[in-house]
Amino acid sequence: MVATPPDLRRVDLCAATDVPPGTMKLCEVDDELVLVTNVEGEFHAAQGVCTHEYFELDRGVLTGDSILCTLHLSRFSLIDGEVTDPPAELPLVIYPVVVEGGRVVIQVPAGPLQVNR
Repeated sequence: MVATPPDLRRVDLCAATDVPPGTMKLCEVDDELVLVTNVEGEFHAAQGVCTHEYFELDRGVLTGDSILCTLHLSRFSLIDGEVTDPPAELPLVIYPVVVEGGRVVIQVPAGPLQVNR
């Protein structure tokens, strides 16, 4: 196991096998939702709710390395969280992901999980 600096914490989200390539899974951390996606074997983690209006992004459409919120058609990059199609204006928060021992883990600052609203 990798040592974690004291100002960071590691959060185990799910088994990697729970998110086959081309799929996504919503996980809960600190009463917030985190969307885990598997794009051609590369895992990403982002806040799981659209920044435009409350809508759980696992109900959206995963296309390449972006997620489309099907409520109002905002699209976000899974690489940097940026809005690529409005009406959303705020980006998604992206969390660094590692896969260790078959588990998808994020390393985030200590304290409440950051999300954009």
